[in-house]
Amino acid sequence: MSQIQAPITQDVLTIPRKLPEGARNLVGLTRPQLRDALIEIGTPEKQAKMRVNQLWQWIYHWGVRDFALMTNLAKDFRAKLADNFVIDLPEIVSKNVSADGTRKYLVKIAGGHEVEVVYIPETDRGTLCVSSQVGCTLTCSFCHTGTQKLVRNLTPGEIVGQIMLVRDDLGEWPAPGTGTGENGPRLLSNIVLMGMGEPLYNFEGVRDAMKIAMDGEGIALSRRRITLSTSGVVPEIARAAEEIGCMLAVSFHATTDEVRNKLVPINKRWNIETLLDALREYPRLSNSERITFEYVMLKDVNDSDEDARRLVRLIKGIPAKINLIPFNEWPGSPYERSDWSRIEAFADIVHKAGYASPIRTPRGEDIMAACGQLKSATERARKSRAQIAAETGS
Repeated sequence: MSQIQAPITQDVLTIPRKLPEGARNLVGLTRPQLRDALIEIGTPEKQAKMRVNQLWQWIYHWGVRDFALMTNLAKDFRAKLADNFVIDLPEIVSKNVSADGTRKYLVKIAGGHEVEVVYIPETDRGTLCVSSQVGCTLTCSFCHTGTQKLVRNLTPGEIVGQIMLVRDDLGEWPAPGTGTGENGPRLLSNIVLMGMGEPLYNFEGVRDAMKIAMDGEGIALSRRRITLSTSGVVPEIARAAEEIGCMLAVSFHATTDEVRNKLVPINKRWNIETLLDALREYPRLSNSERITFEYVMLKDVNDSDEDARRLVRLIKGIPAKINLIPFNEWPGSPYERSDWSRIEAFADIVHKAGYASPIRTPRGEDIMAACGQLKSATERARKSRAQIAAETGS
């Protein structure tokens, strides 16, 4: 790959999925793209909108992959669809289930690359942690994913495909002709873009995938049930409010630039003050209720009482809650988890200042599915950085 000056977003790295000759994957197409694709194969323009609505419902509401089963479409139209298109999802390579019920999926995408996807069941919800890139470019020092070199962005189809695959595994697609709510509470009720990669470095891919997920005629998840987590790509924050409008979480993790530069190196480009200025505008732009600040608790690094008091001062004026995340250790990690008493003392200071400060219960640690632990199995087992670079030509 030739040298390209690093843009704010990294969509130049996205490689479309290769499909059989002449076949185009419908998964991941926006409504306008799907309309154009249907017109290209001869669908009359006056019928195109209706056909888009019908296909959308079959693919994203009922989860049907076989055109022959789309019984409200004429047989000759179904045959034409089958000749020109596929409904293609990434492949589940393996699934591990934690003692606490967390499911971690290793998913293969085009080119043989792999990403990890995590489903976390709770009593009142089921949250899916979705990946947006293969690897990551941010090299946050406490994060296992950050030790895997960025290979490429995921396409919209590969992102929304993760949601669809897990709905398959949960058996959650409604029967054709029924509504989602008729089967009771949803098992997959929330999405967090907190898996592999920095979502705002794959802005268009994430935006289009989330627009599909939020569409009321398909998967139909409310924007308030989708949370995008960024490490602080400041120029894209306002754009995310305007074009996606979901909830926002920020990987904050430190209260001084000196410490955050080490933990989250993107801070050297957009420091704490610049980031907070952008965040103060986000709730107004997107009508979000509050921003979530994610704060991983690292022993003797960022967990002092003074850090807690400084954090409260920094976020003053921002509608916020602070998620305190006990560090999830991984082989070779340079940090230790803060003592539980220290985490509770930190939480108490934040809480008394008027902010919600829940301590996240570690989930899926026994299968390396906890926050900050995701990394492709092949990377974990055998691939070096040099091998990845050779494969991608970078």
